[in-house]
Amino acid sequence: MHRLIFAIPCLLLPQCEQAEISTAVPVPEPPAAVEEVTIPADHTQSVVRITTTRQRWNPGQPWEKQAPRKRRSLGAIIEGEQIITTAEMIADATFIELETTDGLKRIAANPIAVDYEANLALLEVEASENGDFFDSLTPLKIASTPPVPGDMLKIIQVEDNGNPITTCGPVQSVDVVSSFLSSQFFLTYEVKASMQSAASSFTLPVLFEGELAGLLTSYNSKDQLSDVSSTEVLNQFLKEASDGEYQGFPSLGVSTSSTEDTNFREFLKLSDEVGGIYVSKITKGGSAEKAGLEVGDVITKADSFPIDRLGYFEHEGYGRLFWSHLVRGSKATGETTSLEILRDGEPQLLEVTLERRSVDEQLVPSYTFGKAPNYLIKGGMVFQELSQPLLESFGEEWQTRAPLDLLNAWQNPSDYEEDADRIVFLAGVIATPATVGYEPLRNLIVEEVNGVAIRDM
Repeated sequence: MHRLIFAIPCLLLPQCEQAEISTAVPVPEPPAAVEEVTIPADHTQSVVRITTTRQRWNPGQPWEKQAPRKRRSLGAIIEGEQIITTAEMIADATFIELETTDGLKRIAANPIAVDYEANLALLEVEASENGDFFDSLTPLKIASTPPVPGDMLKIIQVEDNGNPITTCGPVQSVDVVSSFLSSQFFLTYEVKASMQSAASSFTLPVLFEGELAGLLTSYNSKDQLSDVSSTEVLNQFLKEASDGEYQGFPSLGVSTSSTEDTNFREFLKLSDEVGGIYVSKITKGGSAEKAGLEVGDVITKADSFPIDRLGYFEHEGYGRLFWSHLVRGSKATGETTSLEILRDGEPQLLEVTLERRSVDEQLVPSYTFGKAPNYLIKGGMVFQELSQPLLESFGEEWQTRAPLDLLNAWQNPSDYEEDADRIVFLAGVIATPATVGYEPLRNLIVEEVNGVAIRDM
């Protein structure tokens, strides 16, 4: 669950000086009382308020929408009169409005690039409506040097009355985590900062040495930790979006598991000095399958970085990182990565051309933002195409509460992809004189109708 982010009292270390922090030593707790410090640099001219009206489709009744809701956040102005924010902020948005921090100017905006997996979005206003909105506003530069553990970051916020508030906090660690979609992992800074709620804001710009380093995506008030999207991912996103034809981050298309177990390592013919991770699943038609990777292979190196038994490699600046960052976040679609593998104990080298698999190519789409559900009502029977958001409508424990057949299709798509492009299932039966006795039928996968195989709706 992603927490709302807050307006922050001015809790600062003087002038946001660099903290002397070892990556191997936990960051000490901040002092009980921190002196309030006036911020010399006013960043209110480099950020704008974003208000979105969101309205999601009802998974249980796909012909109607849920009640509209609003979200507010701060977006960062960058070169080209564009605004960067999180994809979570504009998911299912029906209207997006920008407002200067002094409240004097407002204008409608549209997304020009959205990546729900990396949780980033780029907005612009129509040229015909721009007028003088960006007059006196100053764009931020993207941080020329990515921060590392120990560097001090500034979290920017603006109160409802227009007063700027800045909270400083050190980068405690860098990790590969998910910030929006639970199955998507990207490089993220964990920033230690004590924050209090004043004026609600869903996401916030974060600066490093006066330049934009990332966006704050969540805050844990108990541990006083903020997750901040990394500069590397931010740069790659903007680079991809610069030509107006955003493709998104590539993926390898594999599932892996550790090789810690001694007996398992003996079975795989792995010596003690070799790490490596076991390839347990391969996505049909993905980058790995096309390069010749097979289930049962052990990946020992990626781009010459040794991978240990848990799947981590040693990054020069960040320390131990999960190996997926070498594919997602640091490279673009069309680039290559080299994998050193062991197959039956024999070393091999594979060159993999990285591709992006669109969500539309998935048997069970992992997200459906902004898209109406694909459904059919025939003879009182309601048929739908299965998606992960639909499974999530079964509640917080949906991975155990949803129907087993539907969960199996979600977990093991390769078992169905040869015969289907989408999972069509009977979602329910509307009570009519023609459907008496059929009302209990629901959540049944449809394979054939009148002898005709069903590949999708």
